Amino acid sequence: MDKKKLLEAIKKALEEKGKRKFRQSMELIVNMRGIDFSKPENRLNLDIALPAGKGGKEPKIGIIAEQALADKARKSGADLIILPDQIESYTNREKIKDLIRNYYLLAEPKLMGQVAKHLGKVLGPKGKLPKPITGDVSQLIDSMRRSVRVASKGKYFPVVQAFVGTEAMGEEELLENAETVYDAIKNKITESNVRSVYIKLSMGKSVKVG
Repeated sequence: MDKKKLLEAIKKALEEKGKRKFRQSMELIVNMRGIDFSKPENRLNLDIALPAGKGGKEPKIGIIAEQALADKARKSGADLIILPDQIESYTNREKIKDLIRNYYLLAEPKLMGQVAKHLGKVLGPKGKLPKPITGDVSQLIDSMRRSVRVASKGKYFPVVQAFVGTEAMGEEELLENAETVYDAIKNKITESNVRSVYIKLSMGKSVKVG
């Protein structure tokens, strides 16, 4: 995708933003072709760290871990700690809805089986299963705060929409984020399967790239 054309689309979207009582989000929309999304291996389920951040829209991070790692995660700013003996309690309807709506989840690898057993049937279809904790938990939490999740919508919808920032961010920041998201999607589906790309503010018109 041409970087100059992407920047032009971002500028045009911002020029037409109008005045709102809230801060609008900017999205990258990618329409695809030639992909059989009925096959699970073809579906998108990507967590992408935005290099320029999220413009203040940082998600909460939930950690599922044993006490030692949980303590490290808490010191690193985790918003929610779930210990092994608490996992089953999150089958509660209100608790599971809260996880789905408000958190990105990370789990200690040894607990992934336990998480799948109790929460997998609910979190899986929503694309909210936790990522395993590998490496430094502090760095992982920081990366997840800057991340967006890009997932296919059902089995047959050849389009994905991804948050790339807010109208309050600079054009170059939005460009950097949009390029990063596009490259991650392209690497999964290959560029030949990209039909068209658009930039859009929450309440604005879609602006075609190129």
